[in-house]
Amino acid sequence: MGGYPQGLVALALVAAVVYGARFAASDAKGWLGAGVKTVSTGFLALAVALVPGGGWFWLVPLGLALGALGDLCLALRGERMFLAGVGAFGLGHLAYAGGLLARSSGIGFDGLSGGEIGALVILAGMLLSTEVWLAPRTGALRWPVRGYVVVIGLMGAAAVLVPAAPGQGALRLGAGLFIGSDLLLAVQLFVARDAGLRRRLALVLWPAYWGGQALIVWGAVAFWQAGPG
Repeated sequence: MGGYPQGLVALALVAAVVYGARFAASDAKGWLGAGVKTVSTGFLALAVALVPGGGWFWLVPLGLALGALGDLCLALRGERMFLAGVGAFGLGHLAYAGGLLARSSGIGFDGLSGGEIGALVILAGMLLSTEVWLAPRTGALRWPVRGYVVVIGLMGAAAVLVPAAPGQGALRLGAGLFIGSDLLLAVQLFVARDAGLRRRLALVLWPAYWGGQALIVWGAVAFWQAGPG
């Protein structure tokens, strides 16, 4: 990850591996698990905050920092913590989307290819499908979850609209992994009833989530360093 303080990135990666191996599949993570999870994204946020930038770029460490706050909330138990986590992640998605759209506008949007139109159609289909398999299972949390689905759609669309530039591929792959981890989390929390299946989902969604965050910020740094428009 060129441009990052390497020590902080290494510590974030170690924390992510430790969390995945020790805490991801555990129902009761406790304060230690919550702390390790938060450090894994919080150190990434700090590393990115130390990268020289300006303009729209401040939205990238903000998005990561909100993700770290969301990690802390979701690692703890209770409906209030869940809602706080959903709110933090939702704001983080909006920060990413705002940064990407601002930068893309500065460079100049280069139109949509057939593949990009297809990606937007698939994204819309996946998110609309949550009205069938997810919303009916969320009870009193239905509207917060619906709102979250909308903002992850905005972030995904912003990633698809990124014009050809350094970092485009990493940004898109990271956004896809992040959205995929959100969908897996929704299945784990609201759909899956088997404890073994929930543990397996946790082990898959964690590397998708953390890797997605890392790729988004890696791509954003390349995007910025290509010329701060």
